[in-house]
Amino acid sequence: MRSPLVRWSVLSVSLALALTSCAKGTGGGAAATPSAGQFDPGATFSGSISVMGFGATDEIGTTRVDLAEKALGGAKIKLIEGDLDIQQFLSAVAAGDPPDIIYANRDQIGTFASRGAIMPLTECIKGESIDTSMYNKNALGQVTFGEQIWAIPEFNQVQITMANGDLLKSAGLTIEDVNGSDWSKVTDAAKKLFKAPGGKLKAIGYDSKLPEFLPLWAKANGADLLSADGKKAQLNSPAVVQALEFAVGIYTAQGGFAKVKAVRDSADFFGKGNQFAKNELGAMPMEQWYVNVLNDVSPKAPLVFDTFRTPQGKPLAYSSGSSWAIPKGSKNPGAACRFAKTMTLADTWKAAAQARLDERKADGKPFTGVLTGNVKADAEIEKMLTSGGATWDAGVKAMYEANANTFSLPANPADKEFKDAWQGAVNRVLNGQDEPKAALDKAQQDAQKALDEAWAGWTKRTN
Repeated sequence: MRSPLVRWSVLSVSLALALTSCAKGTGGGAAATPSAGQFDPGATFSGSISVMGFGATDEIGTTRVDLAEKALGGAKIKLIEGDLDIQQFLSAVAAGDPPDIIYANRDQIGTFASRGAIMPLTECIKGESIDTSMYNKNALGQVTFGEQIWAIPEFNQVQITMANGDLLKSAGLTIEDVNGSDWSKVTDAAKKLFKAPGGKLKAIGYDSKLPEFLPLWAKANGADLLSADGKKAQLNSPAVVQALEFAVGIYTAQGGFAKVKAVRDSADFFGKGNQFAKNELGAMPMEQWYVNVLNDVSPKAPLVFDTFRTPQGKPLAYSSGSSWAIPKGSKNPGAACRFAKTMTLADTWKAAAQARLDERKADGKPFTGVLTGNVKADAEIEKMLTSGGATWDAGVKAMYEANANTFSLPANPADKEFKDAWQGAVNRVLNGQDEPKAALDKAQQDAQKALDEAWAGWTKRTN
């Protein structure tokens, strides 16, 4: 999230005033639900629809946008490129001039729904005959809130373990020492792999990827940051505290987070000079899309892959990703619904995958797959994979295994405030301002207060 909490506070006031007349929307939502007649799989659309937050910058995007435009039967698609600007979006909704559809992170959807900024998709899904069983259950769960679906999920991000095989070998280690299956081994590996000649860190031994991966470490330790109903924060449970202490301890063993971050930030992350190619990183958990990046820019780097594993040795991944939501006041919700449906259909994804496969073949590179958020599409695309050799095939195998063993945080009306609370706690620990227990105690209070207020507001509006 790029917008600070204060922007949310100011904008939510103006948005609430602007949407007061819609506060008693049908179907238990905070925004009025369009009638079923606006959604018809046989309808054709004219004019144009505006799409905010999505840039069709590669063949995966352009292929799907072209098919979506064709499915509209006449309407043109106007892309407002760049990441979703939350302030700009909420201001547009409050002014009554929103885009027709937005591309948002799934962990933003609960907050948007609670503010009346987006509409529930009950009639959209029914009218367009969208089979929601095709979506990854955890991805769909992240956008299901107040017993309604508020967005159509797409893409899925999962983490796998990535390591430099040469550095492991020289330290007498294997991928099993850094895949998370034994936390004491991970700590020992970090100490053996990091390099700091003269006290200056030159190579990170192990990056536990804080603050963003706290949910992953906590879940591996048997803890959920949030209750299944999305109402109770569990940030200072002993298992979460222990997970944070461990993940921060990885940095302490290498001279502290500041030194690790300096090396991390100076890396040519997306280029040939990335940390693995330059022997500046031993291992880390990382989202699966980075396998494609590494294969493109450093195909001969000495990489080793595995799933991220729990201390019991089981694969685990934290599911996150993007989604399509229709703003309150969308001038063409029917076309927006058709767009979201077409962009996430299995046939659309297969066509996009074929476009990428063709391009990879032309470049003499393997097609390593894409995780779509659509389980049927994922199964079909997996059949299209091409081999890049044992190293890259292992990375792809780990990706699909991770995708079959995911969890996610439940949607709730204080999504952003909850995320701010736990990430703020982690950052205070990393910066030396707080100890893990104290930081998480404060985060627990802040998060629970935000949840209680948001749920009370939600209940008041929907009642």
